[in-house]
Amino acid sequence: MTRTTNPLWRTFVELRGNPRACVWTEPLWGLSMALVLPYASVFMLALGLHDEQIGLLATIAMISQVGFGLAGGIITDRLGRRATTAWFDVIAWVIPCLLWAFAENFWFFLAASLVNGAMQVTQNSWDCLMVEDAERGQITRIYSLVKVAADCSALFAPLAALLVAQLGLEPAVRILYINAAVVMVAKIIWLYLWSRETRQGHVRMAATRGQSVWRLLAGYRGVLGLLLRSRGSLLALAVAALTAAVTLVNGTFWQVVISQHLNVPDALLPFFPMIRSVLSAIFFFTLIPLLTTAVDLRRPTLWGFGVYLAGQVTLVAIPAPDGAATWSTYAFLGVCLLLDSFGAGMLFMLAESLVALHVDQAERSRVMAIQRTCIMLAAAPFGWISGWLSGMDRTYPFMLTSVLLVIGFVLVTVRWVPTHPDAETVGAAEPA
Repeated sequence: MTRTTNPLWRTFVELRGNPRACVWTEPLWGLSMALVLPYASVFMLALGLHDEQIGLLATIAMISQVGFGLAGGIITDRLGRRATTAWFDVIAWVIPCLLWAFAENFWFFLAASLVNGAMQVTQNSWDCLMVEDAERGQITRIYSLVKVAADCSALFAPLAALLVAQLGLEPAVRILYINAAVVMVAKIIWLYLWSRETRQGHVRMAATRGQSVWRLLAGYRGVLGLLLRSRGSLLALAVAALTAAVTLVNGTFWQVVISQHLNVPDALLPFFPMIRSVLSAIFFFTLIPLLTTAVDLRRPTLWGFGVYLAGQVTLVAIPAPDGAATWSTYAFLGVCLLLDSFGAGMLFMLAESLVALHVDQAERSRVMAIQRTCIMLAAAPFGWISGWLSGMDRTYPFMLTSVLLVIGFVLVTVRWVPTHPDAETVGAAEPA
């Protein structure tokens, strides 16, 4: 019998149930938020905000995510994975998009950042919805497909560039935010209709029915003990926290540094995440599957930290042009994108996979809620710190991320915990 040779493509074709619903609806992100995110920070600058204020907003958003993240486990267990994902996607994305679309000053962005923190509730419930009924051996590939779906969504970036070129930055970004709100509503409805509540979701809904919120919060003490006793979960937590901090800084200031420091025109800004995403998708179908075939994920994690570090160092080393960006500027940025696309893609997939593989399956939603809360707490200060650094020199935030990636590399080297202690059992579960 002839089979598809690429394991990631085979997983994509063979997905069923909730994993398929979650993965196959993810490309709609490209017609919504992915169109506007490349312009988010420069849009704030255009409205008169300063680097320090942009960094402060990033930190406030993370603090908001901490509060919502702690409540996420309780909400997910009480309402169920499916309903929580639907309701809190509206709160976390549709409402903030409308606030951003009509923003006039810092206070609009502050309100949107606070509400957007609800994304941690839906991130928790969406993860549970996607992986709880999936085969354990498929989890790493499922998260790879999620990253590929997000990467492919960047192919729509030229639409945003065309709109900015025709209308100018400010009116175009406002239209893109309104579009994002509409498309996110469509995505929410489609995912809700296509998915079903998980088996563990029904169990947790029945177990928490009739219990007070305070009683459920008190239950976090026992769940916290599960987390603290698991060396694997603590390692996954550290890797995810470092990845989140680096992602926060890059997501906030990467476009700023190439726009304001390297003098890249605004109309070209969305093409950089598009190129990075295309390269990342190519890596996920070619090189990354070859590096993640082993049962243990230590070596791929080291590759992720090392290559991402090389990309950040390259960005810092690019000489600032006297006027407009030169061909050498774009050549250096191309090298940076190549390294970032592999390193960031690898770390995103592995950070999510390590958390899912080490988590206690019976208490997945609450353990993951605590983990996400800790991740946000650890990453939150880096928004303000990077804004302060960017105010002095726009390359300084990426010196900071380089240090964080070095810490991650050393941590994985000396404190690694295998994801599958029983390699033979897992090997039998893995598709050939």
